[in-house]
Amino acid sequence: MKILIINGPNLNLLGKREPEIYGSTSFDEYFEGMKVAFPDVDLHYYQSNVEGELINKIHEVGFTFDAILLNAGGYTHTSVAISDAIAGVTTPTLEIHISNIYKREEFRHKSIISKSCVGMISGLGLKGYALGILYFQ
Repeated sequence: MKILIINGPNLNLLGKREPEIYGSTSFDEYFEGMKVAFPDVDLHYYQSNVEGELINKIHEVGFTFDAILLNAGGYTHTSVAISDAIAGVTTPTLEIHISNIYKREEFRHKSIISKSCVGMISGLGLKGYALGILYFQ
């Protein structure tokens, strides 16, 4: 099984940014642990703060990978283009959020990308990524 984890804007700051919401572990540290925890899964990771780069990556892997775990960050609430990219490929995408978006500001309660995803995991911290892998296994 080949799975790509895509993180959007500001997720490169995990471990530093708002640790009371996102924790104190960097995603790179967490990802290394995931590779150990899931040795039979061919895990890949990509992060960008740029909407077009995220779309390009979805297009690049969207017909060859078995699954995408996508935390689109703030683009979750604004990007019709990312939603369209997910809808345009055959690889199933699972929406991931570290924080519970429904316990945050009102504008975060609406996800534009959800309609193009197979489901959503929200509010379970970094463990949501591992649960996403388990879903696809």
